[in-house]
Amino acid sequence: MGGRGDPPEGTPEGTPSGAEDEYRSVVFDESFVRAARLQEYSARERMTDHTPAVRRRRSPHRGLSRQALALLLLIALAFATAIFMGVRTPYRSPLAERPAEPLRMTVVPLAPQGAVPGAADPRYLYAHSPAAHFEAGAEGIPWPAHRGTAHFSDSQVVAALTYAREYVVASSLDPEVLTGGQLDTVRSLLDPGQLDQFDQSFEHPAADGRHAPTGWLVRFDPARTELADPRIRVRGSLQTTETDADTLEVTADPTVVYALRPAGAAAGAPASLFTVRRELRFRFDRDDLRLHQVQLVATTVQAGPLSCPGDSTVRFHPLLAGQSASAGGPAGTDPYATDGAPALCGALAPGAQPKV
Repeated sequence: MGGRGDPPEGTPEGTPSGAEDEYRSVVFDESFVRAARLQEYSARERMTDHTPAVRRRRSPHRGLSRQALALLLLIALAFATAIFMGVRTPYRSPLAERPAEPLRMTVVPLAPQGAVPGAADPRYLYAHSPAAHFEAGAEGIPWPAHRGTAHFSDSQVVAALTYAREYVVASSLDPEVLTGGQLDTVRSLLDPGQLDQFDQSFEHPAADGRHAPTGWLVRFDPARTELADPRIRVRGSLQTTETDADTLEVTADPTVVYALRPAGAAAGAPASLFTVRRELRFRFDRDDLRLHQVQLVATTVQAGPLSCPGDSTVRFHPLLAGQSASAGGPAGTDPYATDGAPALCGALAPGAQPKV
């Protein structure tokens, strides 16, 4: 008989037996085999619980890597932010700034045909003059009817009218400006592109149609003249027009009447009236409307009573009660001076003077 681990018929011929059987340690007896429980894995279990025999090759990646896509997205975001900030920033780039047009100005003194009438009571003068029904102060420049235009909203039109009115009030009615002691009130309202011209007009005034201080504002010599009545009479109007898709224009046409007397005179000294008719044309782009500033592009000023030979470029030197205009016409005009402007002077109509 064979051993306990031998097959029933004994060891086959040609195979090692006994101690030489190297597989004897892995041969199981019949009871072990019968007791073993066989289990076959399903196809799903074989796929999930066992490593596939063949490794799947990763398909080559087509297109940009994630890092490249992230970099491109970051660059696009930065570029969009730069464009947005460039459009929305309240600080204008000099390259993108639309240059402001230089102010063109004309100042015409009006000479009286006789002695300037006067009275001790300024209210009496006003009541007997064409300014009898003028309002005092800024109330004399009422708000016009307004509405939006094709390219500007109603609020933008209101802003343009507001800023133009502020300039008229600051340059015609502010006592500090009238006496020549304050310029910042007017200067702060101007477009930055006009500040150099404004400063040069006061540092180096000239009757050239570009640099006359009286083309920017009304001012008197405080050493010679003072207000006899702080309630300055005004009548004016405002009109707005859209000139193109990017520009609004406002025209102001105020007539301002001042009661004046000699500086340092007693309260009962005779006073006289001085009239200044101004036509101012303002231009606004969207930056001006957003930044609360004006571009003053043209002014025409008629003022009297004045003497024609006098210099009305830097300050007005009004003829006061009882005074008469000096003989002679305006200062000479040089037709060969290409940068000059013709000297002008007109006659003040008798009906423009108070009836006293």
